[in-house]
Amino acid sequence: MILERCLGSMLLALSMLSNVLGAFVGVNIGTDVSSMPPASDVVAIVKAHQITHIRLYDADPHMLKALAGSGIEVTVGVTNEEVLGIGESASAAAAWINKNVAAYMPSTNITAIAVGSEVLTSVPHSAPVLVTAMNNLHKALVAADLNFQVKVSTPQSMDIIPKPFPPSTATFNSSWNSTIYQLLQFLKNTNSYYMLNAYPYYGYTNGNGIFPIDYALFKPLPSVKQIVDPNTLFHYNSMFDAMVDATYYSMDALNFSVIPIVVTETGWPWQGGSNEPDATVENAETFINKLIQRVSNNSGPPSQPTIPINAYIYELFNEDKRPGPISEKNWGLLFTNGTAVFPLSLGGPSQITGNSTAVFCVAKDDASEDKLRDGINWACGQGQANCSAIQSGQPCYLPNNIKNHASYAYNDYYQKMHTVGGTCDFDGTATTTTIDPN
Repeated sequence: MILERCLGSMLLALSMLSNVLGAFVGVNIGTDVSSMPPASDVVAIVKAHQITHIRLYDADPHMLKALAGSGIEVTVGVTNEEVLGIGESASAAAAWINKNVAAYMPSTNITAIAVGSEVLTSVPHSAPVLVTAMNNLHKALVAADLNFQVKVSTPQSMDIIPKPFPPSTATFNSSWNSTIYQLLQFLKNTNSYYMLNAYPYYGYTNGNGIFPIDYALFKPLPSVKQIVDPNTLFHYNSMFDAMVDATYYSMDALNFSVIPIVVTETGWPWQGGSNEPDATVENAETFINKLIQRVSNNSGPPSQPTIPINAYIYELFNEDKRPGPISEKNWGLLFTNGTAVFPLSLGGPSQITGNSTAVFCVAKDDASEDKLRDGINWACGQGQANCSAIQSGQPCYLPNNIKNHASYAYNDYYQKMHTVGGTCDFDGTATTTTIDPN
């Protein structure tokens, strides 16, 4: 079972790779976890899964130090509690940048600062100084000559758009117009992007049955149930796309256009209470796999088809210490030992872990240990397989035997290289199989 999950986790890793055209799927890392691994282990797990972009909710020094040299693009967070002080003091902003950004660059690849989390709806008393805080941080980045590498933005909830459907008539809540106008002006002036937290799960569960669940899960709808904007006649194949487009139209209503949107949070809980019937492993698996496929096609929503939608999945681990309903504690992709909660796709229909059409490359039962060692050495060396997960103390180290380690290394190489001619042979010690390697 451990090997099965490790292979499943590895396929997740490949799907997380940045697309050559620029679209990417990243992952949020929350820390309300009772058995949170040390920062070095978290980074090892992230690297083992080849996740290329992460978002932190703070600027944890242990994580930032552990990320040094990894190349992983990091969004660091100003906490909601810090926004007010930074908004009231330029020197506080400068100190924050020096301590939490400049001190770690360039070794740690910090590319963005998320100022607060849903400030307008979560901590409205800080809203009057939100954009001032962003300006103060940006000026501090300029002073440190880091403003071209690090963008400043602030994640906002869909709740500030009261009527997101139809997207073409969506507008921001007018009570926030002054702040949002200043925010958009800042993003335009600094060539930054709008950070959006978009959750079709809540759009569906709070929607009183207006939309079918298949629409929230990226599943195709029958012709008689197509979701169409009556004003533009745009067809929306998913609630995710409609949410992003509603935000573009809301910006346009304030005369701002072509400020790109990055979805800083989206996901689906895989377990809930008795009153949360839609929080299931099956639905979470469907949503995440189809989200990865959606992002990977490098297109935007109907109104902005040429602007790809980058997205961060919420979240890496289950945050079991979070308050609220059972679903609130069960959004994680992985358990804290690095194994996957459910099978995840590569983005192609024939490469899905746990699907009968999946093809794995595994070590043969009768292969000699010497040849398996040679195979591992080649795969992890010249073959460029990512073998960090089978090192001592890492998520797929156990069971610690040569056959399991060889299967991991062989399969990592094969999944990356078989489409360009890579084979599953390894001097006769490997074979392909469609049977789940349980």
